[in-house]
Amino acid sequence: MLSKINSSALNGIDAIPIIVEVNVSNGLGYQITGLADEAIKESLSRIAAAINTNGFFMPRTKLVINLGPADLRKSGTAFDLPIAIGILLASEQLVDFDKLISYVLIGELGLDGTIYPVRGALCMTYFAKQYGYKGIILPNANANDAALVDGIDVFAVSHLNDVIEFVLSDLALTPFRPPRKIVETDPTAVFDFKDVKGQKHVKRALEIAAAGGHNTLVIGPPGIGKTMLAKRLPSILPPMTIAEALETTRIYSIRNSTMPIAGLITERPFRNPHHTSSDVALVGGGSVPMPGEISLAHNGVLFLDELPEFRRGAIEVLRQPLEERKVFIARARSSIELPASFMLLAAMNPCLCGYANYPTLGKCRCSKTAMYWYRRKISGPLMERIDLHVKAEVVSQFEMLEPNFDSESSVTIRNRVIAARKIQSARFKDIAVHCNAQLPDNSIHIFCVLDNSARKFLFKKIKHLQLSARTYSRILKVSRTIADLSASPLIELNHIAEAIHYRSPYDPFSEHGDAI
Repeated sequence: MLSKINSSALNGIDAIPIIVEVNVSNGLGYQITGLADEAIKESLSRIAAAINTNGFFMPRTKLVINLGPADLRKSGTAFDLPIAIGILLASEQLVDFDKLISYVLIGELGLDGTIYPVRGALCMTYFAKQYGYKGIILPNANANDAALVDGIDVFAVSHLNDVIEFVLSDLALTPFRPPRKIVETDPTAVFDFKDVKGQKHVKRALEIAAAGGHNTLVIGPPGIGKTMLAKRLPSILPPMTIAEALETTRIYSIRNSTMPIAGLITERPFRNPHHTSSDVALVGGGSVPMPGEISLAHNGVLFLDELPEFRRGAIEVLRQPLEERKVFIARARSSIELPASFMLLAAMNPCLCGYANYPTLGKCRCSKTAMYWYRRKISGPLMERIDLHVKAEVVSQFEMLEPNFDSESSVTIRNRVIAARKIQSARFKDIAVHCNAQLPDNSIHIFCVLDNSARKFLFKKIKHLQLSARTYSRILKVSRTIADLSASPLIELNHIAEAIHYRSPYDPFSEHGDAI
């Protein structure tokens, strides 16, 4: 007999349809076809134990299991449940072939028939809805994740017998109905800008970055508060939309872990990898490609502290994602495309010892050669992709010692950021753009309109600073954000001047008299 069960497999954050075909015929031996990995091949031992434990039997004849389409590689343990049900149907221990035709089945089986969670359940539920299935049958531990998708019934099961009883009886499974209340966390509860004394220039730059989604580099000596400021950036970011939250949750659902995520992710990610991280850890990969830090920071912030301490190869992998806002991971066995629309926030010292151009804090002990190799780790093309270059200032004694020194709270700054984002949402309602930093270059002349004085000033600075085309477009996007913070429909002279100020060349070698 031949049986067919609908299932699904992951391809990046998307899922693809898989048909599990099981044929029982005369002969001997078990065989799995369809480019299955070792985890799938080992599943027959688990499935046999689960079937025998629950009063059924594995066929002692020839058993062929095909995972179609046969030319795509499959991995993971999500096929345990559909294979087990397919074996029972093909061996005529279950007889209702049509009852499961409108459902997608996924789940890992234990030896006693317990159904364990699998990764990517949310993505597979999206697939089931897209292809018009009546519902998806999956592990109970994945139900909360899958139920985030509207328009499809999610049926949670905890044991193989739950599915068998559904096939044998006239009873219908009850769709899982979790509470759809979304609990929004307070991003200012732990870190607040009011705790940071001084650094008004850096705070202003981070406000612009948050309002427009711009990449930022903060340069300053050790102990001046760069990391402290970076950790407070999420407290002024605008709340995620439902679409952004679902897309971010889908990425976290495919990580190499069978522990389900805790519902919808409503807080923008803030990823802070250590400087010893490899390029694979940042961009993603592995024999079974998994998302790296840049994809886990999607719709949030990727913070690289001590940027020159990262390996040069690891830093350079950021260039394509920063430009295209997605990453393509190609491996010998498979390739996937993952979203990577993140804000890059980097921090670095001006030199190896950290005191170049800051004589009040300490004497720089770096030679020209040491400073050259320190700065050489960051290439020019990467620096061009960073919109705001900010030099942190030394905090004055008055600011440091005054306990009641007035400093704006994150709530106040965040309200201005949200107002600017609302202007951008209205402006880009007809195109797939969420903020100014995502504006495609072919639309800049439409949305970044300068008044006469701003245009003359910009043309003068292009010639004087010899700005590249990429730098020119990024200056316009930053000035558009500054204008939005002022609720100005046109980009004025002060807006373009401030944007150019953040792109002015910063030379940490100036006290030595040479620049690279």
